[in-house]
Amino acid sequence: MLDRIETLDLRFHDRPHLIAAYLLPYGDGVALVETGPGSTFPMLQARLAEQGLTPADVSAVFLTHIHLDHAGAAGHLARHGATVYAHHVGVPHLSSPDRLLASARRIYGDDMDALWGEMRPVPDDQLIALRDGDTVPLGNSELMALDTPGHASHHMSYVIGDICFTGDVGGVRIPGESHVELPLAPPEIDLDAWRESLVRLRAAADRHDLTRLAPTHFGLYDDISAHLRRLETAIETADEWAARTLPGWDGDEEALQDEVTAWMRERAAEQGVGDDAWEHYEGANPSWMAALGLRRYWDTQTS
Repeated sequence: MLDRIETLDLRFHDRPHLIAAYLLPYGDGVALVETGPGSTFPMLQARLAEQGLTPADVSAVFLTHIHLDHAGAAGHLARHGATVYAHHVGVPHLSSPDRLLASARRIYGDDMDALWGEMRPVPDDQLIALRDGDTVPLGNSELMALDTPGHASHHMSYVIGDICFTGDVGGVRIPGESHVELPLAPPEIDLDAWRESLVRLRAAADRHDLTRLAPTHFGLYDDISAHLRRLETAIETADEWAARTLPGWDGDEEALQDEVTAWMRERAAEQGVGDDAWEHYEGANPSWMAALGLRRYWDTQTS
């Protein structure tokens, strides 16, 4: 078994409970699930120091996918010696991130650097590509990779012991709340694939007697069945909303963002999410990004 699991709050935008990295000390090594963006690397260093560690102590990094809020600091840790594990489709973009960064810059524009900081390439000899079912020994434990697309085609979830690290495919949830949102950022939302990944998460929960899920946004949850039911509802609701709203949409992009924000806020309110908690959900999962993702999803479905 792992010695312990620590949730490292990276305080994105200097706010709590938006982006987590998970610390897994084992045997004579230390692993991280997720790194956060380059902009929060100083906070990651501070969180490691609270555990009596430095970046040089991190021997292995497991990325659920290569989006900047999850993988942006991977190259910083590789510079200190870490081996980086990721989905085989995402690995080339960690080695040569220029296309990934160019795509993100088209979305974030002048805010790009302030939001995400520097993303350093990971040297090829420190990258390991994972496929579905691959396992990696961590001391006396074993981490298993599950191919779980839907949020992105290059998305992995990781099972170790009684916990599953679900990245974004397990939804977004804020501590103290039961509401589960879908992170719908472009460009690769695929709700049919997401449904299949939900089936895989449920099967893994049964097969491995899981007791906790750990989405990157944010924290550990022990109500697995209820969480996954809410995730399923979120998938179905998003599909229904897109089918109802997007055919023949003749408004501009800003109007669509307003529509999506109103819809997401209404759903959250129905689940008892108050104004302060909603601001946290927005910080972790901006509704304007969901508008872009849903529009891209619908266009690919109907093209």
